[in-house]
Amino acid sequence: MPDPRSDPPAFERQYQPLAKAVFTEIARQELQHGADTSERARAYAERGKPDFTLAFLLASALADDERRALFARAYEQRAAITERRAQEFDRQFHRPFPLLFSEAARDRAIARRIRAGLEVRPGTGRQLPMR
Repeated sequence: MPDPRSDPPAFERQYQPLAKAVFTEIARQELQHGADTSERARAYAERGKPDFTLAFLLASALADDERRALFARAYEQRAAITERRAQEFDRQFHRPFPLLFSEAARDRAIARRIRAGLEVRPGTGRQLPMR
């Protein structure tokens, strides 16, 4: 575990292992058609899509601190969306959905780790199907 007093590792080195080829390819295609990396990363972060956000952040020239903030934002947004969906399901089906709340909590924990410049293990924070 890195020393919390030292600077975190470079964004690419730290989070490249989390990048999935399918999202990287989609980002590459969008960039070939003139998409702006930071604009697309922000848009996907606001929609709670960390995989897409990461793909665009790895191609961006933003500072590492800003990239970490956007990547964490994507997980925070996904957590908020998951909790809203769990509440909707609760009202619709008249029963609780604790797994969705635990997934939202996990996404928030991942966001905190990213903001702190810590590692995130591949496979953590997988999106649950909700449709």
